[in-house]
Amino acid sequence: MADPKGFMKHGRRAPQLVSVEERLQNHEEQYEAITTKKVETQASRCMDCGVPFCMSGCPLGNLIPEWNDIVYRGRWEKAVKVLHATNNFPEFTGNVCPAPCENSCVLGITEPAVTIKLHEKTIIENAFEQGWIKANPPKTRTDKTVAVIGGGPAGLACAQQLNRVGHTVTVFEKNDRAGGLVMYGIPHYKIRKEKVQRRIDLLVEEGIRFEYNTDIGTTISFDDIQSKFDAVVLTTGAEQPRDLPVEGRELDGIHFAMEFLPQQNRTNWGDAEPQALHPEKKLINAKDKKVIVIGGGDTGSDCIGTSLRQGAASVINFELLPEPAPERQDNNPWPQYARIKRVSSSVEEMLHEGGHVEYSIATKRFFGENGVVTGLETIRLDWSKGRPEEIPGTEETFECDLALFAMGFLGPRQGLLEQVGCDLDQRSNVLTDRVTRMSSIEGVFAAGDCRRGQSLVVWAISEGREVAHQVDTWLQKEKSLLPSVNIEPFAY
Repeated sequence: MADPKGFMKHGRRAPQLVSVEERLQNHEEQYEAITTKKVETQASRCMDCGVPFCMSGCPLGNLIPEWNDIVYRGRWEKAVKVLHATNNFPEFTGNVCPAPCENSCVLGITEPAVTIKLHEKTIIENAFEQGWIKANPPKTRTDKTVAVIGGGPAGLACAQQLNRVGHTVTVFEKNDRAGGLVMYGIPHYKIRKEKVQRRIDLLVEEGIRFEYNTDIGTTISFDDIQSKFDAVVLTTGAEQPRDLPVEGRELDGIHFAMEFLPQQNRTNWGDAEPQALHPEKKLINAKDKKVIVIGGGDTGSDCIGTSLRQGAASVINFELLPEPAPERQDNNPWPQYARIKRVSSSVEEMLHEGGHVEYSIATKRFFGENGVVTGLETIRLDWSKGRPEEIPGTEETFECDLALFAMGFLGPRQGLLEQVGCDLDQRSNVLTDRVTRMSSIEGVFAAGDCRRGQSLVVWAISEGREVAHQVDTWLQKEKSLLPSVNIEPFAY
């Protein structure tokens, strides 16, 4: 193990955010640099527990105590090999994962948890800097072909795993770049898009084919794809946003988060038409606007931070649910992910700039002038009975000329699934066999958010790895040599 007394000698020292004033001036990553020596010291706090709950808290089953010990000893090249054994894209998770592993850290019961996410990010970034990350194409090829529909983390992980055993894999992506939400949803200041692209470039070097601007079900029929490939894997994500069908919804200036966020990422790339992915090609910018972000999750936070960086006049965040408790409640024990109040960097920025979060609030209607939104009406909610009840007499109006919906997603696009003809579950996700991950259509598998519903990037990678194991088993008619993901059934 690492230093047996490390957790007693050293406190938790996570990277610090740069000042709000500094980070609002640009879209660059927002944490101060930390040396590998300091990370080695932090790794010494790992106790190498007899039962490493951090591994169970990780949907990938990362070998956390093992690479903590290796980092402590300064063996960075070996550390990246151990990290890659369970995680195809640690630069994704190291930047944007909420770290359920740290919530399950045994040290975290009585002391601040080990900085696991920091170690993961440092391992992979150091490896890229040292030139240790290189393309590793398979030495031989099978005669099997696989189509992966969707180029997000689940699809990319699935494609890389199947490519490693020699199958010929083609990823079909409806956008002009792969990466899914990591490329076009999560802001540049959380993860630089060059980091996403360098990984995709490596996948191309390894022999994976990418077909961009190809919307299966529209550009090409699903039947055409199915007829040309031995297996098909659906990794389309959960792209159907939750809408708010109230009076005034049709007014201009009301948009879904995923109509807004990709435009800033494309701007950061230097694209000539940032609005190219918008269904109506509308350019959305928060400069000088009174912005209200409806939805208090990660996507809402991303809308807040992006609006502030664009120069919004003001930003307010609406949350339907009541304000979370500051500490764990009895129904949320360790080692589950702690459902407590967290203030994201973007919310911190909003508070600093004079904005605020409104909890237990529902939007009743929008109003405007000349077809453009100018405000909205709300009512407060009472959650004392476990469900929301409107409180008479609490109606309010708020000025607003840009409203962004970040209320989650309802499931995958149904148009494609209608062509596939597969069974769906009660939440309109693709219904698959619990073990084989095959849908009701022979040879058609599913993974990621389109199978399990809206979830984390780390879950997407986990799903992609597991479905690859099952697809290879089905293709080869014998148990795959690809690793299977084995984790404890905690509620994350």
